Amino acid sequence: MKKQLALLIILGALSNAGGFNPSMQSYINGLKIEAKKSNSNFTDFSAQRGEQIFTSKHIGKRGKEISCTSCHGSNLTLPSKNAFTNKTIDPLSPKVNSQRLTDVLEVQKWLKRNFNDVYKREGTAQEKGDVLYYIKSK
Repeated sequence: MKKQLALLIILGALSNAGGFNPSMQSYINGLKIEAKKSNSNFTDFSAQRGEQIFTSKHIGKRGKEISCTSCHGSNLTLPSKNAFTNKTIDPLSPKVNSQRLTDVLEVQKWLKRNFNDVYKREGTAQEKGDVLYYIKSK
């Protein structure tokens, strides 16, 4: 198992297949290690699983049915409105908003906050990685 984790770290360091900047890639690699510890069958994150997480509806912390799309919209290349505050949210897609998915602390803060808003809990390492892959693919 230790050899598998070491190999995962080395492969992640050598390849930047996800197209993340170095600090984000390091964060992604850490999530991969956590996900592998929780699930020995874990191989990589999935944009498809991330889409399911992002679009599925749940009774959120305010007692209303909500999903990530409630605030971020279905088209991540367009601005959207926060469902509760009505404030404009800049596009989430890094393809049209170069500031997205570049600052690890910002990403960690918003993942924690948004998972708590929608799921009423912090996301797992695999869920976070899947969502990040999904957002990156848009």
